[in-house]
Amino acid sequence: MNSTSYSFDSQSREYTFCLITPSYAPDFERCKLLSSSIEKFLPISVRHYIIVDRRDVALFKSLENNRTEILIVEDVIPWWIKRIPLMKNGWFSLKTPPIRNWLLQQIIKLSVAKFVAEDVLMFVDSDVVFVRPLNPQQRFIQDGKVRFYREPNSIPSAWEGHYSWYQTSSKLLVAPMVDFPAPNYIGDLITWNKDNVLKLHDHLEKVSGRSWVETIASTWNLSEYILYGMFVDYVLKDEANHFIDEKYPGLQYFHTAQMSEQEIKNFLSGIESHHVTVMISAKAKIPIQRYEKLLEQIDK
Repeated sequence: MNSTSYSFDSQSREYTFCLITPSYAPDFERCKLLSSSIEKFLPISVRHYIIVDRRDVALFKSLENNRTEILIVEDVIPWWIKRIPLMKNGWFSLKTPPIRNWLLQQIIKLSVAKFVAEDVLMFVDSDVVFVRPLNPQQRFIQDGKVRFYREPNSIPSAWEGHYSWYQTSSKLLVAPMVDFPAPNYIGDLITWNKDNVLKLHDHLEKVSGRSWVETIASTWNLSEYILYGMFVDYVLKDEANHFIDEKYPGLQYFHTAQMSEQEIKNFLSGIESHHVTVMISAKAKIPIQRYEKLLEQIDK
């Protein structure tokens, strides 16, 4: 295959930023806490888009304000993907096999670039809370380039789920497979250059001969963050207009086990000076009331 050449304007400029949060009714209280922390710690110029199913819009409308906008999943995805009431774990597709919820959320994240005006997309999950001020222009732009989270040599090949995500991305992109231990591109505060996402759409369509959404929807094991990361590393390369950030900007609890109050305190004591967010996975099912006050006590 002939390599595709992309170009960019390398001159330094002021970027516009937005936060993007796919969510749903069971995570409403967490999303509400995230929203209030954004109001407290991020510049008003940073817009926040919360993307929810049409059936959840009425609940999330209370979070709308002069910076926060509710987008509807059904308006972001193609018309040929439909929610079927009796299909709890997936969506019906007129062009591909049924699409499970996990994969649809990734399609949503990849689709939203065409529905927002901002230059830099910052994906932040509902179970994230900002605990310190963040100025994205200062923190995520260097010499006119956008931050690209890439932690080297951190994913072993023994992690079978992750291995399949890299394998799928390699096939979709027609790009080399990564060497293991592989770089990690996954997190809960990830920054993408919107122009690169649109280039990714084009690349997928050129190599597959069909729409990028059909291409993605026909896969099973996929990580949108690994797909974007490998596209930057193996296709765009220096033309991506990114600088590499190897240090994650938040404290993370990925486990599903509940924590006692003391365990929560012990976890939060691990926050470092460069951390601006705390994520306690919704899968742990810890009510936010158990740690909300503790987050407020974190040194700013």
